[in-house]
Amino acid sequence: MDTQTARNSPVPAGALQGRRALVTGGASGIGAACARAFAQAGAEVTVCDLNAEAAQALAAEIGGTAWAVDLADTAALEDLRLDTDILVNNAGVQRVAPIHEFDPEAWRLIHRLMVESPFLLIRAALPGMYERGFGRILNISSVHGLRASAYKSAYVAAKHALEGLSKVTALEGAEHGVTSTCINPAYVRTPLVEKQIADQARIHGIGEDEVVEQIMLTEAAVKRLVEPEEVASLALWLASDAAGMVTGGSYTVDGGWSAR
Repeated sequence: MDTQTARNSPVPAGALQGRRALVTGGASGIGAACARAFAQAGAEVTVCDLNAEAAQALAAEIGGTAWAVDLADTAALEDLRLDTDILVNNAGVQRVAPIHEFDPEAWRLIHRLMVESPFLLIRAALPGMYERGFGRILNISSVHGLRASAYKSAYVAAKHALEGLSKVTALEGAEHGVTSTCINPAYVRTPLVEKQIADQARIHGIGEDEVVEQIMLTEAAVKRLVEPEEVASLALWLASDAAGMVTGGSYTVDGGWSAR
């Protein structure tokens, strides 16, 4: 989080002092912005990412810890136990194709990484959270957890499933001081979005330079991409003590897309 963002944050400095946070997909994009914001607020942050080098570099930058792991290998997570106060389920991938051409293994990969993995990480973190009487589960969903777009059947289905998982977690965790929420951004300026541009151009038969304006920003009222730091600002507030009554909901950062 840059200096200007920190000045404008609704969360006071040191608000996460003494808290431990784990951010998946934490080495880039939204995850990296969350990791930096949490560290600046005083949390001890574990940067979890498939890219070991990038995770280690960011962890060194923010004084945190790196955890290099393939979260799509869900069988390896079944006996995991996590000792963390804040869990950010952010890791994800995207594949764009019509349903009748969608590779079944790509479908399964997306659901392992974006549904099974969050379930197993939540399962691993809840006992410690329950014992301490405090926990924050932040699920980085998407406007596609609330709306659908063509050619994204696996991603849309996975995000809708994540929304349901988050709500059940909120109901079960309430009496233990644990909240669970979804953050629902529109297209964010991240490597994940940048990688979609060529696929979108091919499917829609337009130039790559036309994809952002004609496809990605069509539904939003505010015609620009979301910045990762804007998502992190909301995540920081939801992770703080101030958000103790905020649970079970989905909070959009979509420039008005879901207002339609």
